Amino acid sequence: MTRNIAIIGGGIGGLCLAQGLRKAGLDVTVYERDRTPADRLQGYRVHIDPNGARALHDCLPASLWQAFLDTTGRHSGQDFGFLTEQLGRLAVIEAPEAAGPADDHHSASRITLRQVLLSGLDDVVRFGKTYERYERLPDGRVKLFFADGTSATADIVVAADGGNSRVRKQYLPHAERVDTGITTVAGKFPITGETRKLVARRLLDGPNSVIPPSGMGFFTAPHDLGDGVAHGGFGVTEQEGALMDNSSSYILWAFGASGAHFPANISEMSGEQLKTTVAHRIESWHPDLRRVVDMSDPDTVTLLPIRTSIPIDAWPATNITLLGDAIHSMTPMRGIGANTALRDARLLCAALTGGGDPIKAIAGYEAQMREYGFAAVRDSLRAAEQFVGGSRVGRMGFKTFLRVVERFPALKAKAFA
Repeated sequence: MTRNIAIIGGGIGGLCLAQGLRKAGLDVTVYERDRTPADRLQGYRVHIDPNGARALHDCLPASLWQAFLDTTGRHSGQDFGFLTEQLGRLAVIEAPEAAGPADDHHSASRITLRQVLLSGLDDVVRFGKTYERYERLPDGRVKLFFADGTSATADIVVAADGGNSRVRKQYLPHAERVDTGITTVAGKFPITGETRKLVARRLLDGPNSVIPPSGMGFFTAPHDLGDGVAHGGFGVTEQEGALMDNSSSYILWAFGASGAHFPANISEMSGEQLKTTVAHRIESWHPDLRRVVDMSDPDTVTLLPIRTSIPIDAWPATNITLLGDAIHSMTPMRGIGANTALRDARLLCAALTGGGDPIKAIAGYEAQMREYGFAAVRDSLRAAEQFVGGSRVGRMGFKTFLRVVERFPALKAKAFA
């Protein structure tokens, strides 16, 4: 019997799953609340690690996998730096040489990646479908209800509708998502022929965690497109403004701290005010870091409250399941949220296309997903707490540890294996 699979949400994980299921010849429909593909463009880079790359490689048709590779940042190397706020080098962790693109790290534009994932799915993705609730039918199928008054019926439902998932709230109402008390401000420093000369080479070579004395953190990562991102039509947008500029290179920066380090009215601030707020807090830091903030277009500077899921115990498998932020939303401090969603998509696609009882297949998927997904939630929360927390003594100890491992390659390899 041909099964109809409904995916609620057309983000990175949901679209990757749809591509994989379509590639395998299954009947799949994606219900997306946005009215058009350009309604909710996100203007920052996303780090794709080997888990994410393998998922894209396996789920996408060969032509779209190549399109993804053609539109990633020129500097794909992911050697990760730890620096002081004065740009003193503490350690640089070298990424191992990858066997191929599917096992490598990539810097991707969220805008372009979504364009790639949407390609070829015109008859699969239904835009303007805001999901509201579901009902179980006597025959075991699931009836979905949408805000426009329409409904649809599916044999299997996959919740891919993000951290505020309405499916999760009905299906697993005890699964909570909470505020961490950490706030980040992010922006884009433009990379041009002139600005390359104004910042330290390390800021252009790869991602970095800047470790100031205590109470705050700073992260940088380059997205260098070289001669531009448009390849075969991908990467072109009609959106105006620096935030949605998808053809220029930049360094993404993010300043994070607990709420006590920010003014009470920070949620009401403009981009210019947010930039000024960060500039005040890093005024004693290295001039290059201050320049990265000062020279960012205020239109690219945004506020990002940090939330996280609370891991829950196993639940009985049914013909409703979840992936990505809908079940294991995590902080961005380890850069693995999108990759975990892609990993979910690859694993669930393999489960649903493997034949046999679909409920058993979903149970197997969920058992594995809970293990690595909630582990990623815990690791990301720990990274967030370390990013902005810890005592001055504790940070001094961590810096000493980094300096020691930097001097002894064998110890560094073991510590960061």
